[in-house]
Amino acid sequence: MAMNVRNGFRFETYEAPEQSIFDKLFDIFQELITHTSGDFDEAIDWLRELDKEYELTTEEYTIDDFIEDLKSKGYIREEFKDGGGDGEEGEEGSDGGDISITAKMERIIRKRALDQIFGKIKRSGSGNHKTGKSGQGDEHTGDFREYRYGDGLEHISMTESLKNAQINHGIGNFQLSEEDLVVEDTQHKAQMSTVLMIDISHSMILYGEDRITPAKKVAMALAELITTRYPKDTLDILVFGNDAWPIPIKDLPYLKVGPYHTNTVAGLQLAMDMLRRKRNTNKQIFMITDGKPSCLRMPDGTYYKNSVGLDDFIVEKCYNMARQARKIHIPITTFMIAQDPYLMQFIRHFTEANKGKAFFTGLKGLGEMIFEDYEANRKKRLK
Repeated sequence: MAMNVRNGFRFETYEAPEQSIFDKLFDIFQELITHTSGDFDEAIDWLRELDKEYELTTEEYTIDDFIEDLKSKGYIREEFKDGGGDGEEGEEGSDGGDISITAKMERIIRKRALDQIFGKIKRSGSGNHKTGKSGQGDEHTGDFREYRYGDGLEHISMTESLKNAQINHGIGNFQLSEEDLVVEDTQHKAQMSTVLMIDISHSMILYGEDRITPAKKVAMALAELITTRYPKDTLDILVFGNDAWPIPIKDLPYLKVGPYHTNTVAGLQLAMDMLRRKRNTNKQIFMITDGKPSCLRMPDGTYYKNSVGLDDFIVEKCYNMARQARKIHIPITTFMIAQDPYLMQFIRHFTEANKGKAFFTGLKGLGEMIFEDYEANRKKRLK
């Protein structure tokens, strides 16, 4: 007896994948450890408060169990001073050691930042700043064209070329001529050396708005993108307050603001010095800032500071740095996370002096803007 089989779709109510208590807590912990600049104790205090309010744990699995799992999985380490590790195992309290996150955890935080930012870009259907230029390069575009003298043999699509030969000459009398050859276009992507400047002046946490955490996330995500996807590119990160200094990628989770003014000139000087040592053709500076330049270090080592309005002496030094960068073909892209009209006007003049770019943005969308601009700049020769 024949049976009728019906084909079609079956719709059911979506159910989120089941997560263990550890996974749920770990997801929250990653966010908290980023906001607390790597301070484990503060992050756990916040997690305990969230547990009280939302009942994240059970009697069988507590926050203390979660901490032990973090240790066993290699995400945190406990260090004892003065031989303090000789007590009973599992003993809690004041005799415990100092707990900090490990390199494994630092890498997971960077990857999380990349997923958070780059995932939004992949889901977005607009806003990508891509060049339409094709030529000999290293990234396939999926488009085909006829063979031209000078094209490398490695770019010839044999499948498309053989198909043309069969169509043009028939199967019985097979021959392959130059007119049959088809080449797959590629986009040229030169190596890129980037310096990311992050403002860590006190204004980055003023008025109850945390501006340093989004900037820090962007830096971690960009570092993870470059090291995993573009290993031939380089990324150096520096921070600037009263002075400027480089920081290694591994220190990004611990980045904090300080009681500093904003010495933009010192940051630009250091950035250009770092890029002068790079051999790559394409060089660029990304600067994330929310405040006006308010500090200079004088030749005698003293600091000239002025937080009232825009100081003409400091501003002119900034314009000079922008012009110097332009002369050595280093464009500066400024991501301005403040909306004060007089500061926006300063950035416009600064950008004009450098012939660079400026994005006036809040904290939302900062990562997407930086990633899209980075991708676009890799596809062209910055001169």
